[in-house]
Amino acid sequence: MNKNLHNYRKSYEQGALTLASVDKDPFIQFNNWFHAAETSKNVFEVNAMTLSTIGVDGFPRGRVVLLKEYNAEGFVFYTNYQSEKGKAMAKTPEVCLSFFWPALEQQILIKGVAEKVSEEMSIQYFSERPRKSQLGAMVSNQSESIESREALEAKLAALEQQFDGQDIPKPKNWGGYLVRPTLFEFWQGRRSRLHDRIQYAQEGTTWNITRLQP
Repeated sequence: MNKNLHNYRKSYEQGALTLASVDKDPFIQFNNWFHAAETSKNVFEVNAMTLSTIGVDGFPRGRVVLLKEYNAEGFVFYTNYQSEKGKAMAKTPEVCLSFFWPALEQQILIKGVAEKVSEEMSIQYFSERPRKSQLGAMVSNQSESIESREALEAKLAALEQQFDGQDIPKPKNWGGYLVRPTLFEFWQGRRSRLHDRIQYAQEGTTWNITRLQP
């Protein structure tokens, strides 16, 4: 099989990014871009981000997860601690997050170190999830093999019956991670592939801001 994609190209012309226009604080800059994406009618699942980890097998792996909170400390998402990504972060907590909003021709990369949030914070978030999502977290041994879809749905039906009329407790092997950033990169598509790239690199308590070549 051979498919030529040489003519797949798009001219990026929606915006520009300069050292003079960005905020000195990368968290504020992130919030500004996130708000613009959040209020755009053309961006769907604005909080979808790619989480890249180094697996226990030594290979990098990326997958899309959902950002559930961000603040001055970092970026929070939730998953199964025994999943492939959970095991990867337990061994190598250095990760990368990336957001891509094609409608705005913008991308954000964030390098950082992942750590588990408190059990209290995970319990609080779990209690706010829809009941079906709570059951979904409980029923799945994420990343483990299973013989069929029917077997998974049978497990779900058994749990629904078990917890009928009861609160569903947060599974012990499920919870949140906080990624504390050490580097941000804001990318704005430009004409002729001369994209704008502004990087914030952490040095102590300050952020050094530089323009990178495209």
